[in-house]
Amino acid sequence: MTSFAVRLQQFADKTNRNADELVTEVITDIATRLDERSPVGDPSLWQHPAPKGYEPGTFRGNWQLGVGVIPSGETGRIDPTGAETLGAIIASIPEHPAGTVAYLANNVPYARTIEDGHSTQAPTGLVGLTAIEFQEIVNQRAAELVR
Repeated sequence: MTSFAVRLQQFADKTNRNADELVTEVITDIATRLDERSPVGDPSLWQHPAPKGYEPGTFRGNWQLGVGVIPSGETGRIDPTGAETLGAIIASIPEHPAGTVAYLANNVPYARTIEDGHSTQAPTGLVGLTAIEFQEIVNQRAAELVR
């Protein structure tokens, strides 16, 4: 017969695993949505010329995850598909993320301009839309854990 203390520890272990899995999945889902919604510059659509040295995929390549700290600076990554950036974010999720504060940030100087709708590819922004979906993402992932 398993003692109450052992059963309690098993419950706690399972709960912690579930919490870590939930947080990992939520961070991944949010990062994926931000990545997919990130416009990749097409200078032929711009009213003004592209800044000197601009390469399409700079914005998408600059998403980064900070755990317990807001990321600063730019990544320097040019990633038109977003695959490398998303992979880097997922790889930087800690093994036990439950109970931590995670920040997804993009620090290119024109990120606010994109969020404010100045991109024909993201006319309603992307961060605000993803924030609106946050609770739905959490609820969906939590329901999947219960199954």
